Amino acid sequence: MKKFLKQYWFILSMLIAIVAGCAVGAVWPGATCLEPLGTVFINMMFCVAVPMVFCSIASAIANMKGIRRAGKIMGATLVTFLVTAAIAAVVMYAVCRVIPLVTGAYDPPEGEVGSVSAAEMIVNFFTVPDFTALWSRKAMLPLMPRAFEAFDLTEYDLVLSSSSSCSKGVITRPDAVHICYCHTPIRYVWDFYYTYRANANWLAKLVMPGQMHKMRIWDKCAADRVDYFIANSHYIAQRIKKYYRRDSDVIYPCCHINESPFVEKEDFYLTVGRLTWYKRVDLAVQACTRLNKRLVVIGGGGELDKLRTMAGPTIEFKGGGLSDEEVRSYYLRAKGFLFPGEEDFGITPVEAQSAGTPVLAYGRGGACESVLPGRTGYWFKEQTVESLADCIERFERDGVACSKEEIREHSRSFSEERFERELKEYCLRRMADWQQELLDCSHWEKEELD
Repeated sequence: MKKFLKQYWFILSMLIAIVAGCAVGAVWPGATCLEPLGTVFINMMFCVAVPMVFCSIASAIANMKGIRRAGKIMGATLVTFLVTAAIAAVVMYAVCRVIPLVTGAYDPPEGEVGSVSAAEMIVNFFTVPDFTALWSRKAMLPLMPRAFEAFDLTEYDLVLSSSSSCSKGVITRPDAVHICYCHTPIRYVWDFYYTYRANANWLAKLVMPGQMHKMRIWDKCAADRVDYFIANSHYIAQRIKKYYRRDSDVIYPCCHINESPFVEKEDFYLTVGRLTWYKRVDLAVQACTRLNKRLVVIGGGGELDKLRTMAGPTIEFKGGGLSDEEVRSYYLRAKGFLFPGEEDFGITPVEAQSAGTPVLAYGRGGACESVLPGRTGYWFKEQTVESLADCIERFERDGVACSKEEIREHSRSFSEERFERELKEYCLRRMADWQQELLDCSHWEKEELD
């Protein structure tokens, strides 16, 4: 008996725990507080145990010398899965016949939406809900520098990288030209580091100082590999100069110009974009709620539930599933576009202006280069509800100097045709400059050709 218990104590412990959990759940109504423990177990099974089991099986099969034996094992495994699935399907069908499924809609109680317990937060910090989440972009962030450095670009004479993170770190030939169209130095590494850390969970706050220090070192080395920088705004050019100590040329990004016929403006404001904390959509929601102004919010994201809790009856959330034509229709009908975030450039203010809609933007970042104060919109000085509310009242009192046609005409300076032309001319010019620099630094005497 002792030998049996010694060999199988772990499996027996798991079985006893399962039975005990069922018994506790049956007799104690408050047993739901133990749910995070089960969630941790299941998540760890998906994230650790299951991959380890599959790797072990794959390794054992790979080390088999006889293909016939491997085929027998795989065949037996397949039959086992199919038989198990069939039995499970029959059992669940019988259970569903005895206990009918709930078909009515679930109406959560008031205030339930968006609430997360401390136990659930801890579970989310240490585990992922599904094994596939391990392959998300956020989880793969530490591997991005190596991934870009792995690209073999030795065949190319010109490399044009579009970078807001790690793509500028590609390695090119000594005689090749690398031009980086930089949307921003990595925000969570440099100037927005403290803001990102303040909005992170406690585990991320613990890890960030060490990891971000290493990332800053790599990012500066990656910037040194670039031959020429293009900034998407003068605001970004200043940041490139600050963090990389490099000069850059400014070529504004392109935007699709709304060529639809103008329609009568309706009495509502509009904001479009991902609902994340740094977009500061909360300012627009609170300001319009305070002024009792109608606001249409288009976009989805993690801040949706939070915004809904602070929104008044005049705020409408349309989600992020609208088509391009539907969004352009809202641009055309809105009397004003609210842009309370600080962006590197900001495409949505240009899209709004292409629809003849004035823009009320925070007076920092790229919006200062696309919005003409008093003509195509206004800037508000402080990123506060009061400052935005004052700006809305000023706009409704004074209006703007430009007509809808003039506002659209201003947006054409950010058209796709202009961007394509300027970028092509820039690349050709810089390739010629680079070839001349290579000749100038060569120790070989230049031969005159007949």
